[in-house]
Amino acid sequence: MAEHSTKPGTGQEAPGRREGIPLGRIAGVPVVLAYSWFVIAAFTVIVYGPVLARNNPVLGASAYFVAFAYAVLLLISVLVHELAHALTAKIYGWPTQKIVLNLWGGHTQFESFTASPGRSVVVALAGPAANFVLAGGAWLVLGTNSLGSVAEILTNIFMWANFLIGVFNILPGLPLDGGRMVESIVWKATGSQAKGTVAAGWGGRIIVLAIAYWFLVRPFLAGDSPDFSFLMITILVGGFLWMGASASIQQGTLRGRLPLVSAAALSMPAVGLPATATAGDALRLSEGGARAVVVCGPDGRPQAVVDPEALQSVPAAAADSTPVDAVSFPLAGGAYVPEWSKGQELVQFLSQVAGRHYAVVDHNGQVTGLLTQEAVLATITGKSPRNNSSPQGQNR
Repeated sequence: MAEHSTKPGTGQEAPGRREGIPLGRIAGVPVVLAYSWFVIAAFTVIVYGPVLARNNPVLGASAYFVAFAYAVLLLISVLVHELAHALTAKIYGWPTQKIVLNLWGGHTQFESFTASPGRSVVVALAGPAANFVLAGGAWLVLGTNSLGSVAEILTNIFMWANFLIGVFNILPGLPLDGGRMVESIVWKATGSQAKGTVAAGWGGRIIVLAIAYWFLVRPFLAGDSPDFSFLMITILVGGFLWMGASASIQQGTLRGRLPLVSAAALSMPAVGLPATATAGDALRLSEGGARAVVVCGPDGRPQAVVDPEALQSVPAAAADSTPVDAVSFPLAGGAYVPEWSKGQELVQFLSQVAGRHYAVVDHNGQVTGLLTQEAVLATITGKSPRNNSSPQGQNR
């Protein structure tokens, strides 16, 4: 099985992190063979080898080599599937970060791009279409050539594997490619990609339930005992699909909340003070605790936030002689945003800035508010922040 995912990125992996064996580039796209693929290869040899040996006694011990060849053919089929995604996306200018071949088949990872319902469907269905083409080619070879026993076995396996991969991936639910069709239909009808993603995720869950009923519950009710290896495959595939569908529902739900993320709407009122000010100045500005106080450097840019607890601990007699910096904690470099920032653009910017506090400024660069990481996360997740009433605490 295969899927394609969209993730913002630079195309570079974190130093020291390797998820598999680099196989080089195809059409400029890096291809990685994940270490987990060797698990499914070993499983194929262990399970399918004895079946081949039993059905084809003439093969003897070489049946296990044929079973390994079967695993390699599956790998090639998935690679072609993923390349179809990547090359079709390239037509629309969508940058592909890499193709990963793994335990579950594989996935094509794209960098950030702007999609549309129609293009999303075309890119998604290119994968299954490639598998149908491979299956058709194998069928023609079987019908027009007299092959040796091993070649015929592998060609037949190749044909059915590609046919089943193609059929399976057009089922209407994420994380399968057919789920993109459901997503795009709902997206087109509602104007919301997020709603489409959630709907397609639920489609994926329904597919899992249907698979569980057909292959597990129905035989059990009929008094049949499924083969252990078949049972394990069904459970593993169902588990993978359920996790992928659940992740899609979560992703769609979070994306649907992005329009609510607004610097102006989520920030608490704040006022700016020059670094030359005193704790007394900050006390007078923050009387009643209604406003946060942001300290600005000589260039006018926010550089620190006054800690209310530290400010209240300053004796009244010493307030006007205590520098405001003494009761402040620093902001991370560049931790300020225009008050009109919102949505995904704001979230992506904040994810690249260290710390938990961000000053909000107007068109003139004047401080108007203080935004906290907790307030943004609460809006995205739908959970109440633990403490969003004051700028207490330090950036860490």
